[in-house]
Amino acid sequence: MDVNRRQFLTYLGAGTAALASVATGIPALAAGSAISGKTADHLFGLDSKKHPFNPKFKEIHPTTKDDLVLPEGFTYDVVASYGDKINAAGDTFGFNNDFTCFLPIDGKPDHGLLWVNHEYLGELEYYVTGYDTLTADPDDNKRTSAQIEKYLYALGGSVIEVKKENGSWKLVGDSKYGRRVSGLTKHVLTGPAASVAKEAIGTFANCSGGVTFWNTVLSCEENYMDVVSDCKLQDVNQYGWVIEVDPFDPKSTPKKHTALGRFSHENTAMVLAPSGQLVVYMGDDAKDQYVYKYVSKGKFDPKAGKNNSKLLEEGTLFVANFGKGKWVALDYATNDALKKAVNGEGKPLFASQADVLVNCRDAAKAVGATPMDRPEDLEVHPIDGSIFIALTNNDKHGNFYGQIVRLFETDNNHAGLEFTFEIFAAGGPQSGFAAPDNMAFDSAGNLWVVTDISSSSINTGIFKPFGNNGVFFIPTSGNSKGIASQFASGPVGSEMTGPWFTPDEKTLFLSVQHPGENLKSHDKPTSHWPKGGSSVAMPSVVAITGF
Repeated sequence: MDVNRRQFLTYLGAGTAALASVATGIPALAAGSAISGKTADHLFGLDSKKHPFNPKFKEIHPTTKDDLVLPEGFTYDVVASYGDKINAAGDTFGFNNDFTCFLPIDGKPDHGLLWVNHEYLGELEYYVTGYDTLTADPDDNKRTSAQIEKYLYALGGSVIEVKKENGSWKLVGDSKYGRRVSGLTKHVLTGPAASVAKEAIGTFANCSGGVTFWNTVLSCEENYMDVVSDCKLQDVNQYGWVIEVDPFDPKSTPKKHTALGRFSHENTAMVLAPSGQLVVYMGDDAKDQYVYKYVSKGKFDPKAGKNNSKLLEEGTLFVANFGKGKWVALDYATNDALKKAVNGEGKPLFASQADVLVNCRDAAKAVGATPMDRPEDLEVHPIDGSIFIALTNNDKHGNFYGQIVRLFETDNNHAGLEFTFEIFAAGGPQSGFAAPDNMAFDSAGNLWVVTDISSSSINTGIFKPFGNNGVFFIPTSGNSKGIASQFASGPVGSEMTGPWFTPDEKTLFLSVQHPGENLKSHDKPTSHWPKGGSSVAMPSVVAITGF
């Protein structure tokens, strides 16, 4: 393998698994090989040969400044902040924005809809509901009904209309598309486990997501357990799914697709296999959890439009065994390990496919899947079809800095059963980044990575060299392959999430989530971003220009 000194150091940072990858020489796909199928990502079908993307910027240095710091020549507009009006009915933008995706209106790169996730409240719940989580006893939940309603309304997702005018991106506050899909919104359940709940009310803990080939949005419910507890909710099985929302139809009912399994979903990455089947890659963002993919039974039909949504209702969910390089079907009908699995009392764990899907973590463990170091974002390389997996970290394994794994499906068949993998880049002082989280590709196949050093660890101990959480640019080919350059640094206490380019790649949307979260008391804030002065820090979506 052609490994330069800095790349070799990044491999060392990942420990013995990385060294094994170097020693065995896991092959990368040949440069310039064609992707086996279309990917559903921010590129929207851009031809990289016609649109070579070569962002030139002077790398910034780690900083603890309370601002969104960018290279010289780049600027940002604050597009939407918590509480902003998003439609004529008076609905407002939710809290702690995460995943963003831009869907053009009439194909225009400077006018479209943004779907934005709203994940959680946490220490900043005080500013939304008035409930002081810094002083409250977690075992004595005294949230009132009114506080719970505000809590649930602040989460879920927002559809907002955005437009670039006179060089600046702005929110259309009275948009006919403006919509909240919140913890109070009715959903329908689809797929084999649709009967687990009589009705599905609300979505929350929405972390990352993806888009479909038919211009709908997939949003992922992650750490739903905390919200269920805080809001005194029942019927927990209706949460922890991937939801589908049509942003162009404000009256449509969101769906929860149970065929994609129930766990702490980070995101979805959709691709077409050579057979025409739909494949969706997913990770379970928790220590020692698993990497999954879903393969539809039917084939994608470009003429069917939104009816292709049914492909997400019937198919096979697989989980990865990295030691064997195999995908294992979580199919109760054909996998004897699922039929034989028992609990501590010797009783069967599963009696149906619905049981398997509701209890994915138990099912994955039962079939011998490989526990991973917090698998968060998964993305499909737009040129060669390889799968990039952000493993954020796992202190239980001594993996404090995290790493990015690159998975190669055998014969580039995304519906296949075998794969190889390599450690593409490892976090640590030697590479300049730590705790990789969300990722996005540009049309040249460069990787853009945001980091998620926790608020309790940032700028302390072994994480001091990294400063605030940032955005990093990592080429995936050429002489600089695997070498990270810092593009942005976020405000104090924040992480930047949901990177997404417009089709012309002149704007990068980002969510600045939980600025000031690392406070110890509400009268001593750590951040005043974005308004500055003595203002309360507010999570906001920004549009970065200058490319």
